[in-house]
Amino acid sequence: MISDKAIIDKSAKIAANVEISPYAIIGPNVEIGEGTWIGPHVVVNGPTKIGRNNRIYQFASIGEAPQDKKYAGEPTRLEIGDNNIFRECTTVSRGTVPGGGLTKIGNDNLFMAYVHIAHDCMVGNNTTFSNNASLAGHVTVDDYANLGGFVGVHQFTNIGSYCFCAGGSMVVKDVIPFIMVSGNLAQAYGLNVEGLKRRQFTSEEIVVLKRAYKTLYRQGLTLEDAVHKLEAMIPECRHIPMLIDFIKKSTRGIIR
Repeated sequence: MISDKAIIDKSAKIAANVEISPYAIIGPNVEIGEGTWIGPHVVVNGPTKIGRNNRIYQFASIGEAPQDKKYAGEPTRLEIGDNNIFRECTTVSRGTVPGGGLTKIGNDNLFMAYVHIAHDCMVGNNTTFSNNASLAGHVTVDDYANLGGFVGVHQFTNIGSYCFCAGGSMVVKDVIPFIMVSGNLAQAYGLNVEGLKRRQFTSEEIVVLKRAYKTLYRQGLTLEDAVHKLEAMIPECRHIPMLIDFIKKSTRGIIR
């Protein structure tokens, strides 16, 4: 299961059924969980903890030092959950001390070729990053978000659940849940209806979320007034509180 051509530090903790391909390099302070496959020429540096059943393809760089001039060699961390796929040449950096020292990735995510996840980012579950999508430092991406190819996300930006960022979008403000954005700079282009249907949202829920979108983007209301109107919709749809909470917590401001 482990090639004799792989280079593995003695301090690395490798579960019994992990497969490590030729010419992969596993550095010190790395932990790899059961069922994970490490492809050829992958580099994993620590402190990094990788969960179960992940697949990391050739030339990926996982857990390398952050690309931050303030970084001074501190033992910051990267944590990766279960069932993730990292395709060719994906790069994931560890955290920085000012950012909390941790980059964290959840479960069941797909990172296509050349994706970059910078220091101190937090990625949830069931997200999809198409080729060359890139996160600057301190970005949060919530569950079921979908980033198209060559999407660029500014540092300290939040990407909401179930949203879709079209290919080539430059995202410099927070993207609220459930919507589609596109462009440079990215603008809102309606509810992510097809994505919601694929995630088993009911037609009734989608109707209410469409009304919520129109309240935020089509009625000329201030954000405060729009949120007040959204609060009245809470009894109609269980997803409205997520939308309101995201808006209230936004510090960069939302795309609007």
